[in-house]
Amino acid sequence: MRPYILFVISFIAISSCKKSTVSTTNYYVALAATLKGSNETPSNGSAATGSATATYNKSTMILTVNVVYSGLTATAAHIHKGAVGVSGAVIFPFPGVASPINYTSTALDATKEADLLANLYYVNIHSAAFPN
Repeated sequence: MRPYILFVISFIAISSCKKSTVSTTNYYVALAATLKGSNETPSNGSAATGSATATYNKSTMILTVNVVYSGLTATAAHIHKGAVGVSGAVIFPFPGVASPINYTSTALDATKEADLLANLYYVNIHSAAFPN
């Protein structure tokens, strides 16, 4: 179950499909998730761990994301669109893969905002051991 965004790490695939911490104010949606391989789709035996936090500013429509992980060497990292249990297309590529990853989007359009608030985005970090 995703609050407003699911963070899945499919690199040595650590991810979280359990409910994350969500708090909202008039203009902000705050999100947090614990990352682990058993929550990846499909599940994997990665020993990597991590956490992801994000803030969405409903006034500026800007999403900021911070991902911290250990136990793997990342080869790619980005945000995908996909419902829980479904792999999806890359929507926001991260500029780098070294932990911590910090990302700030451009202003989301109405469709991307609706997808974010409908729990359709997840973080995905790939590794040589878990390339998908």
